[in-house]
Amino acid sequence: MKLAFQLAYRNLIGAGLRTWLTVSVLSFAFVVIIFYNGLLDGWNEQAKRDTIAWEYGKGQLLHPNYNPYDPFSLQDAHGVFPNAEKQNLVPVLIRSTSLYPQGRMIGAMLKGIDVNQHILKLPTQRLKESTAPVPAIIGKRMAASTKLKVGDEVLIRWRDKNGTFDASNITIVEIFDCNVPTVDMGQIWISIDKLWNMTGLQNHATIYINGTSASPTDMAGWKFKSQTDLLKDITDIIAMKRVSGSIMYLLFLAIALLAIFDTQVLSVFRRQREIGTYISLGMTRAQVVGIFTVEGSMNSLLATTLGCIYGIPLFIYISYTGIPMTKASQNIGLAVAERIFPVYGVGLILGTILLVVLSSTIVSFLPSRKIATMNPVDALKGKVQ
Repeated sequence: MKLAFQLAYRNLIGAGLRTWLTVSVLSFAFVVIIFYNGLLDGWNEQAKRDTIAWEYGKGQLLHPNYNPYDPFSLQDAHGVFPNAEKQNLVPVLIRSTSLYPQGRMIGAMLKGIDVNQHILKLPTQRLKESTAPVPAIIGKRMAASTKLKVGDEVLIRWRDKNGTFDASNITIVEIFDCNVPTVDMGQIWISIDKLWNMTGLQNHATIYINGTSASPTDMAGWKFKSQTDLLKDITDIIAMKRVSGSIMYLLFLAIALLAIFDTQVLSVFRRQREIGTYISLGMTRAQVVGIFTVEGSMNSLLATTLGCIYGIPLFIYISYTGIPMTKASQNIGLAVAERIFPVYGVGLILGTILLVVLSSTIVSFLPSRKIATMNPVDALKGKVQ
């Protein structure tokens, strides 16, 4: 095996520019695979972390009539879950509303939440501290779309428990900065005690936020969704992005592998005297095939080394500075931070190295199989086989 590596190294270095072109393309594919998957892993972790902190907690308990994708289900989606406080469940009552900033009418969700909750990062203490009749907090996206700022009063209209319209002014007491659009865009948060008084739905809730790792008991028709269930949409989107992005770096990898394959075919054709000499000196055909396979697969080792030389400093720099995202990405309905910090796990790096080495070894072996059918006498004479 040592002889095979020595011969392979000598032949690769002797090939000069052809070897370095192949190695450069293969190393670029190696770096792009790690960078793109690291970026997706960083986005995935950030999106899940922020969504859990701002919206999901340890899970949610949903009213049987509540469908998060159907706003028309809100009118009847409320009820009382017994022993909610004992099980550390935070009630959230959701009602449809219309608000009228600057003479415009905008549809929104009016959400009442316990001002003493500590499960979510929502600044609900500002609702508790305010002396306004109906204090409210909104996110920066909602503030931008409605042109509201702290201290502004705005008229809202809602239906009470009997379906009768009512209206009142709310006062904006806080605008929070959040990466999760589902707690920001089109959302108005007020104290649940205020909302109970406004709607007459005393002690009712649409969902409960779970504050412990244990699942609620005695659910009686309520639907409990764990963190895994709630994060399934994000997981599916990231998986779809990973598949679509793989087309780009697999193209680079295919170009490099095609170059290795062509080089191996040419080597087996042009070096028949060398192959005949190896066999006449006592090597078996399998050993000669091994030499040529090792020679081809060493391209991947050189590419990995070259990729590490310029890739590691680049990855370290990006992991500290992050990649800035455009403002348009903040409004696509997904949790996207202003900067995404890629995550380069050990599994990702080792898996990518294994993919590059294994694929280059396979494409190196395929042309080398021709050696097993060669006649060593004809090979020494230089006859084309």
